[in-house]
Amino acid sequence: MEIHQLAPGLSISAQVLPEQLAAIRAAGFLTIICNRPDAEGVDQPAFAEIEGAALALGMTAHYLPAESGKVSDEQVRTFGQLREQSPQPVLAYCRTGMRSTTMWALSQAEQLPLAQIIDTAKKAGFDLKGLVRRILEKGRTPADLAVAAHTVLVIGGGAAGIATAASLLARDPGLDIAIIDPSEVHYYQPGWTLVGAGVFDAADTARTMASTIPRGAHWIKSAVAAFEPERNAVILEGGKVLKYEQLVICPGLKLDWQAIEGLSDTLGRNGVTSNYRYDLAPYTWQLIRNARGGRAIFTQPPMPIKCAGAPQKAMYLAADHWRRHGLLGQMEIEFRCAGAVLFGVADYVPALMEYIDAYGVGLHFGHTLTSVDGPAKLATFSRNTADGGKEFFQQPFDMLHVVPPQVAPDFIRISALADAAGWLDVDPATLRHKTWPNIHALGDVVNTSNAKTAAAARKQAPVVAHNVLAALGRARGKARYDGYGSCPLTVERGKIVLAEFTYGGKLAPSFPAWLIDGTRPSQLAWLLKERILPPLYWMGMLKGREWMAKPRLADL
Repeated sequence: MEIHQLAPGLSISAQVLPEQLAAIRAAGFLTIICNRPDAEGVDQPAFAEIEGAALALGMTAHYLPAESGKVSDEQVRTFGQLREQSPQPVLAYCRTGMRSTTMWALSQAEQLPLAQIIDTAKKAGFDLKGLVRRILEKGRTPADLAVAAHTVLVIGGGAAGIATAASLLARDPGLDIAIIDPSEVHYYQPGWTLVGAGVFDAADTARTMASTIPRGAHWIKSAVAAFEPERNAVILEGGKVLKYEQLVICPGLKLDWQAIEGLSDTLGRNGVTSNYRYDLAPYTWQLIRNARGGRAIFTQPPMPIKCAGAPQKAMYLAADHWRRHGLLGQMEIEFRCAGAVLFGVADYVPALMEYIDAYGVGLHFGHTLTSVDGPAKLATFSRNTADGGKEFFQQPFDMLHVVPPQVAPDFIRISALADAAGWLDVDPATLRHKTWPNIHALGDVVNTSNAKTAAAARKQAPVVAHNVLAALGRARGKARYDGYGSCPLTVERGKIVLAEFTYGGKLAPSFPAWLIDGTRPSQLAWLLKERILPPLYWMGMLKGREWMAKPRLADL
């Protein structure tokens, strides 16, 4: 029989047979809880048989039967009490283990985060996504709640969400649309690379969320907890339910700082920094300008990540500063990347390698940062060995620029809308969900193969806006996204390699080569990044002005 541990002192299994009790007792279990009613199956032993065998072995046995799919609130409370009061460890069982897992999940709803409950059950082989709303109700059967409704709900008030809402309202000013986001501040994240190089002030990359909400849109200042797509409903933290005709999902991704042991304890001190956080980018610049020698390590985690060029952008700008101040010879610069290539589109690699060589960067592929000891200034990396194993090694540092692993937000990852890797499962051209036709998604959270950049969201937003209106019968034709993404690689202060490409790594320059050749470093590209793109973002993209972003339409 297969036994799965759900928590310390509690495991679950499918139907237990009397002859299996001796092995169960030998495995250390002291209590059996039966959650299957007698006579549910013709080949099922009665609980009395199980109880007799358990008692003979000195075990405790409890009978708490529940019909399949009908676990009551009272049964959940009783299960929790039996687990706490009985000798441990406890083994609970039913026909498949699902009812026992359900009772455990609901009994823990007040103690454990939703994502942890869903993930634990999934590892045991049980899908509890249908229980999400009940778990959010602290294990109790949900009461009928007052429901608000909007024609279009947009989840996420970042670049993708605000741009989509603005494009929708620019096309249909009378549309009933609401944006759900708990944040007080909206950030221009592409600017943080330049904050970390002393070019921008951090404050210039932040504005109040209220100031970015498009006129005519409602702002619901809350966080989403779960989805009920079969009911066209979204559940907010706190239990409020919102209904929709069309749903647009773009909450961004989650920076998983906790995935690197010791990192959270040392960020912002001991020479450990990251341009991926608003409050840390200024510390990057502080470390760069105060350095007088030593080892500077720049890391890149496994893909996917937002702006795949950002990890090396920080390195190039740091190296350029040290070169300009005659310190490059005193610095040992390393780029340790979990991937196998410097950049995913080969056409841009030659220009980047010229800078790698000019700055004397030690280039290391297949190296993944696993832990950081800030006070000791030691970084631990893993790498694969020739025999298929993995080895760990330590590197001392004076400065460590970390890019954390990145995953979908928990409420996305555990939902029925996600693919096996946890990302929203959409058609790569229309950005419509593959299962639910009234759901679209864009930005960093989707499972499309484009680069996760603000430039991608700028192109995606008009596509989604048009397709949502078409689904509502307010527009004709179908808009398609070609995978466009852009990564302005800041190879030195004043010059950029402007990488622009679509699905499959096909080059997609916005300007003629005589003006900006994206495969070579360009001063005009730097001007674009420093002077033009920020106002284009605030006054164009976030206002529904689709400059150089009009979607391509096809017949339905």
